[in-house]
Amino acid sequence: MTKTAVITGASKGLGRALAVELARDGWTVVVDARSTEALAEAAAGIGPNAVPVPGDVTDPAHRDDLVRAVDAAGGIDLLVNNAGTLGTTPLPRLADQPLDDLEAAFRTNVAAPLALVQAFLPGLRERRGAILNISSDAAVEPYRTWGGYGSTKAALEQLSHVLAAEEPDVAVWWVEPGEMRTDMLRDSGEDADAAPPPEEAAAALHTLITERRPSGRQRVADLASPTISEGTAQ
Repeated sequence: MTKTAVITGASKGLGRALAVELARDGWTVVVDARSTEALAEAAAGIGPNAVPVPGDVTDPAHRDDLVRAVDAAGGIDLLVNNAGTLGTTPLPRLADQPLDDLEAAFRTNVAAPLALVQAFLPGLRERRGAILNISSDAAVEPYRTWGGYGSTKAALEQLSHVLAAEEPDVAVWWVEPGEMRTDMLRDSGEDADAAPPPEEAAAALHTLITERRPSGRQRVADLASPTISEGTAQ
């Protein structure tokens, strides 16, 4: 039976790299992103196992589209909540954090992933599937100007932690990928060009999924994978 994964935010970066890894392994990958053009280009690169569904994860109609795509594929084995937003950029101190931007970031980084979990849980329970939520070290470290974004990831981690306790038949992982050479890191003001490519983190996540490690918080830097070099994550 072919396995099916939903990967959000898969037009570039970690989402696209993980989709390539799983598709190469024979998975059907239902991928989404807000840009139709960018997603179509990414899907062409991922290969024939990619099912592109453009849209915004905060839109209930788009989430329904993802459910329909999964039903057409025969069911779901893995949900990867990778889509996310930094929120306000340049990243502000909390004293200057626009609350409207923060609320929007919580909708994208917390509420939308939970909505997708709720939508796909029946199928994941049936197939003893897995949920992979992409977090950040900003969820647990007091980095200046990262308070808004970090608070959304801290909330996502707590949701993941409780979900793991409530759903013993579903593997639930929340993963700190470390710094990666992505547009998001560049937009944060960090030196993205000095960071490792997202393909390295994707290889580690592939190991996590393939080995079906126990539910819990993971760091890419700690995941055993021969393709991960020492010191690739912060």
